[in-house]
Amino acid sequence: MTGGQTKKGSFSEAIVNVLVGFTVNYCANLAIFPLFGMHISLTDNIYMGIIYTVISIVRSYCIRRWYNHRLVRTGTYGRTA
Repeated sequence: MTGGQTKKGSFSEAIVNVLVGFTVNYCANLAIFPLFGMHISLTDNIYMGIIYTVISIVRSYCIRRWYNHRLVRTGTYGRTA
């Protein structure tokens, strides 16, 4: 592919990345929060995770699009070292 990553591809990558992150974060919160004296319900943990997930999807998508634009503009997309 010489034109770079499509917007749909960027979005798909962001979603997969964030879903993996959500799962890791959710499990980590269950283990780490009690160590700091924080005890939140599983429901609250899920709601917190959803909020951070939305933020992370937007962040990942924007960074990917910026990076893709930079690579396409400079003509370095698809080159190997």
